[in-house]
Amino acid sequence: MRRFFWIVVAIGVCMLVGYSARFAQADALMNWYPLLDKPSVMPPNEVFSIAWGIIYVCMGVSIGLLCDAPREDKYPLILLFAVQLVVNMLWSVSFFYFQNPLLGLVNILVLDYLVVSYALRSYSVNRLSAWLFVPYVLWLVFATYLNTYIYVMN
Repeated sequence: MRRFFWIVVAIGVCMLVGYSARFAQADALMNWYPLLDKPSVMPPNEVFSIAWGIIYVCMGVSIGLLCDAPREDKYPLILLFAVQLVVNMLWSVSFFYFQNPLLGLVNILVLDYLVVSYALRSYSVNRLSAWLFVPYVLWLVFATYLNTYIYVMN
């Protein structure tokens, strides 16, 4: 029951962060973003909502499992998770709100490092927690490519 509690709370926090990031994107998605030169592999906007929904659930389960782990070495990982979640939200602010692909690129490169670090470090505490970050890592690789393309071509 305790594990279920941690997972539900963590998924809720991740979803809340994702939802709040939408406020930073709203105006730019209507007025600025459509004017940018984007790569041919750019998915439709709806795909981003679906992908992030799945990723936030995986993230929540991952950190929920760690919170429930009976190990002292989990606390630095919980902090690392919290930092990457904040940096994740700040990407929307830097890229969309400030309409700055370079700032977004710097932000996403920091995020890449934090997410990979979490995935690798969490493996020793809970293997499933680490594996649940694989979709996030893969999506970030793709998102980093998209951000880089937009920065270079605009």
